[in-house]
Amino acid sequence: MSIFEKMESNVRSYCRSFPDVFTKAKGSMLYAESGRTFIDFFAGAGALNYGHNNDYIKSKLVEYLESDGISHGLDMFTSAKESFLHTFSELILKPRELDYKVQFCGPTGTNAVEAALKLARKVKGRSGIFSFMGAFHGMSLGSLSVTSNQYHRLAAGTDLHNVSFMPFPCGYMRTFDTIKYIDEVLTDDHSGIDKPAAIIFETVQAEGGLNEAPIEWMQRLRDLCTRHDILLICDEIQVGCGRTGPFFSFERAGIVPDIVVLSKSISGYGLPMAITLLKPELDVWHPGEHTGTFRGNQLAFVGAAAALEYRELFNLEAEVHLKAHYVSRFLQEEIAPLSEDIQIRGMGLLWGVDVSASKYENISKEIASRCYELGLILERVGRQDAVIKLMPPLTISMEELEQGCTILRQAVQECFEKSGLRQHALI
Repeated sequence: MSIFEKMESNVRSYCRSFPDVFTKAKGSMLYAESGRTFIDFFAGAGALNYGHNNDYIKSKLVEYLESDGISHGLDMFTSAKESFLHTFSELILKPRELDYKVQFCGPTGTNAVEAALKLARKVKGRSGIFSFMGAFHGMSLGSLSVTSNQYHRLAAGTDLHNVSFMPFPCGYMRTFDTIKYIDEVLTDDHSGIDKPAAIIFETVQAEGGLNEAPIEWMQRLRDLCTRHDILLICDEIQVGCGRTGPFFSFERAGIVPDIVVLSKSISGYGLPMAITLLKPELDVWHPGEHTGTFRGNQLAFVGAAAALEYRELFNLEAEVHLKAHYVSRFLQEEIAPLSEDIQIRGMGLLWGVDVSASKYENISKEIASRCYELGLILERVGRQDAVIKLMPPLTISMEELEQGCTILRQAVQECFEKSGLRQHALI
C-alpha cells in the first residue's frame, strides 16, 4: 500500500474503509490482490446498478471499440449519441409520457447539478435556490452550496451563497408540516427570504441517511413550485436508474419535475456520464453557453443504451421488487430485533440500518468494519455516519444477497454484544 500512501493525496477516502488492492470484479463480487473475496453492497456508490463487468453491456462496448468507433466527440453528432438518444426516448421517456430535452454535461453528477442550477437562475432571473436539510448534491461550489453536510461545506474555503435550507420530513421534522412552512416563507413579506429560482430535492436522501420523502409530500412540493412559479429540480443521481424499482424514483409520486439530473449508473458500466433533463420551454441556452470537454463520452453512450436494453430484456424492475421484498423482511425480522436502538428505512435495493439511537460510541463504524472483515463491502451515511447503507447491484443473485445479509446480521449482533460488554465493564 506504500505507493498509494506516498503519492496519493490525503483526500482519498473509500480506500481507508476498504484497505485492499482490488484486481478484479464480476457481478456482485470484488476480488483483492490478497486473495480475499468480497460481496459488494456498495456498487461504486451507486454507479454500478448493473453489476461489475455486466456481460451484455460489455459485449456492446467491446464491439464498438473493435469497430474503431468515435472515442471522443465533444458535442458533435455521432452514431453512439444518436443510438443512446433514440433508446432513451423509446424505452424511458415515451412510455412515461415525459417530454424532456437532454443536455449532456461534464462527466460526473456534480456537473449535471451545476448545469441545472445555472439554467434555473437563467430562466427565472433569480439567484436564490432552496435545498433541504440532509441534502447531498455534489462537491463543486455550486452543487456544494446546496449540500447541507457541514464537513463538506467547510472544505470549500469560501462562502457558499444564495441557498436557503428548508426542513425535510424526517427525524425531528417528521411530524412538522414542512411544505406549509415553505409556503409561509414564500408568502410572508417579512420572512427575509426571497423567492428562489428553483427548489432542488432528492426523493430519498441517500447520503443524508436514507430519508424517504413521502408521496403526498412530493405531490405538495410539486404543487407549491407551480403556484409560486419556482422550478422543481429532482436529483436522481444516486436513487435513479432503477435503484428504487422504477427507472425514476419520482415516478411513485406521479409528479413531473421541471429538471432532472442523472449520473452514476446512467452509463450502465461505471463510465463517466451525466445528463440534465429539462422541459423544452426551459431550453434557453445559447450555443456553447454551458460546455465541457468530456460531455460527449462515446463509450458511456454505448454503455447507457445497452443498459436500457438490458433493463427490458431481463425485466430488471420486477427483479428489484422481488429482492426488495426479501431485504425488507430480513432487516425487519433479523436485524431490527437485535437492538431496540435500530431503525430500518429504505425501498427497492437501497436500505439503511440506523443505529443513531445507540449509546455505544462508534457502533456504526464497528459494524461496517466487521462486515469488511467478514467479506462484505458497504458504507456509512447520514448524520454522524450512523446509518449502515445497503446498496448492492440490482443484478445481484438471491444467493449472494442472502449471504451479504447474513454477514450483516452477524456483524450487527457481534458489535452490539461487544459494546454492551464494554459498557457493563465500565459500570
